[in-house]
This record gives sequence, structure tokens and C-alpha cells, in this order.
Amino acid sequence: MASSREWDEHTLHFCCTAYRTEEGNPWVLPVVRSVETALAADETLNHEYLGIDGLRIFSDCASRLLLGPSSKAIVENRVCGVQSISGTGALRLGGNFLKTFYPLGKTIYISDPTWANHRPIFTSAGYSDIRTYPYFHPASRGLDFDGMSKTLMAAEDSAIVVLHMCAHNPTGVDPSPEQWKKICDIVKAKKFFTIFDCAYQGFVTGDPDVDAAPVRLFVDEGLEFMAAQSFSKNFGLYNERAGNLTVVCNTPDNAIAVRSQLKKVVRPMYSNPPNHGARIVVTVLNNKAYEEEWRVNLKTMTDRIHLMRKLLHSKLQQLRTPGTWVHIEEQKGMFTYTGLSPPQVDYIQDVYHIYMLRTGRINMCGLTQRNLDHVAKAIDDAVRKFSSPSLNGRL
Repeated sequence: MASSREWDEHTLHFCCTAYRTEEGNPWVLPVVRSVETALAADETLNHEYLGIDGLRIFSDCASRLLLGPSSKAIVENRVCGVQSISGTGALRLGGNFLKTFYPLGKTIYISDPTWANHRPIFTSAGYSDIRTYPYFHPASRGLDFDGMSKTLMAAEDSAIVVLHMCAHNPTGVDPSPEQWKKICDIVKAKKFFTIFDCAYQGFVTGDPDVDAAPVRLFVDEGLEFMAAQSFSKNFGLYNERAGNLTVVCNTPDNAIAVRSQLKKVVRPMYSNPPNHGARIVVTVLNNKAYEEEWRVNLKTMTDRIHLMRKLLHSKLQQLRTPGTWVHIEEQKGMFTYTGLSPPQVDYIQDVYHIYMLRTGRINMCGLTQRNLDHVAKAIDDAVRKFSSPSLNGRL
């Protein structure tokens, strides 16, 4: 049994869904700190209510960040942006809107697995027929693209499909550009309506424009869709609940009508959204120097995640841990599906006091160069004691 001191030194939590520094601490982005200081000193600002649809200039900036400033949907005034209570609120707004105004979409398809909150959000919006499409392939620790494609092609026309734009939560597995093109083709052929969950823009490559490629592809292909944006991760504004629902329509008139009806959804739900986080985001994105600094801050976070992936994979190679571990580097974003089985997870928790979900999902930000050896040793020990059929093949 570990002593209290050993527990304090080695207890690690990989269940957290927020970024952590090399020291294991939350990080207020330096650009955010600077902007907050400037806002606090600005005596022209006040605490009056925002409009029902929020801070319009924030929504405009958020939609431009997602779609690109030269997006033809924006240029043609076919985009409606409504501020939301982070990404969760954006999904709920979209679900409520579609339940009322999209009667063709009686069924919603979500990935298997997906973020644990997706099903409750759409259930609360009134949907009872929520189905799954295959996504994670346990043997390869990658995408089950064949299963995903076959299931979606067999689905009823005009269904609603939820797609993760990038850094899939919880698996860290994203489609390739070629696979995204095929997904887009399926959506067009089946007349699906798509909801993109965009919680991690910039957290894959460090470049928010590159990470937004799937959504921009759908614009280029002439599709209507919704995109739920969160600024919790890429701005570190977790408790500010800064989010946006971007809706790409086929005409400017439709965009105006959608805004009007979304405001009717918002009014009885929470009346209007909070100001502070949105004000920070818009101040950054509307100032060239601030935006450049933000992109550097964003790259700092993603570079650390990439480094932790590389170092953990290397350490398991050095230990010659049985099984497949290259997926640790191949998966993307904050999370990794390790492939550890529930008995292995339980053993690691009981013996090494390292906590993770029983699916084996870990937050890569919980790793530091100080605890890396301890974590790798725990994984190696558990794998050798409990065989797992999914951990076979490449190192």
C-alpha cells in the first residue's frame, strides 16, 4: 500500500478535459491576460445586457474564424451566427431549432463512440431516435471508415448527422482529407443535414485554418449545415462559456429567417448570453497584433501535446511494451484512446494511482516530462499482467 507521500507525488488524473502546462497547471493564455487587463481599464464598457443573439461582432468574428474571411458563404451573406453558452449551448440551440423547423430529420446519427454529452443534448431537444454510426476501429486504433460509410449510406435520407470537425472526442481519430471528401459525397447523396461539433479548432495542427478544412469543404460543395463552436480550449476560456452557433444557409433571406427563429429559441431558454468571454475573443480576433499572439499561444499548446505523444510512444518502445502504440502519435488533439482494457485501467489505478476513464481514454495534457516514466512503467506493467486482444501488432 502506498504511503500518503507516495500518493501525493504519484497520483495522476487523466480524466480532465482541459489543457495543462508542463507543471500540471491551468494556463491563462498571455494574450487573454493582456486583453483582460485592457478591458478592465476601458471605462467605456459596461455590464448592460447583450442582445438575445449575443454580441453580434463576436459571432461575425467566430464565423469568419471557422469559415475563412473570404468564404463565399460569408461574402454572399448566407451565414447566421448566434452567440451561445459555449459549444454545449450551440448544440442545444441547433437541436431545438431543427426539431421545430426540420421535420424531415426525425433521426440523429452520432459516432460510436462520441462525446458523452451528445446524446443527452439531443434527447433534451426532443429527439427520441438517436442512432450511431461506427467510428473507432479497435484493431487498428484508427477510423472504421468502411463501417461508417456503409451505415450512413444505409441510413434514411434527410437524417441529421453529427460530425466532429477535428480532434475527435474521445478517440483522437480524424478522417483524412480524402475520407472527408467521401463523407461529403455521402452527405450530398443522402440529403443529410450536418451538425459539426467544433470544440477544438486549432488543437490538431496549431493552425485554426488548417483544422477548419472539413467545414470549409462543405461550404465549397454548396451544403447547408450548422457548426457549434467553443472557445473553451483554443482560448482557454473554460468558465466563460464563450460559444457560437454558425449556420450556413443557401440564401441571404434564409439566414435572416434562421436568426429570427433562433432568437425565439434563446429567449425562453436563457434570455441572452454572457459578455466577458465573447468580448475577449472579439478583441483578440479584431486586432492583428493580438491575433498573431493568440496563434503563437495556440501553437504552444499543440506543440506540447505533440511532444507528449512522441515521448510516450518513444518510452513504450524503449520498454518494449507488448502491443500497438504507434497510434499514440497518430491520433490527434487532446485525447488518446490508449487501447487499454478495463482490467488494465483498474490495475493502473489501484497500483500506480493513475486515473483515467475505463475506456482507456487519457488527456495527453496530463503527461509531463516529470511523470512520463511513471506513466509508461504503469502501462507496461498492466499490459504484461493483463493481455488485451486489441493491443497487437506494431510498436
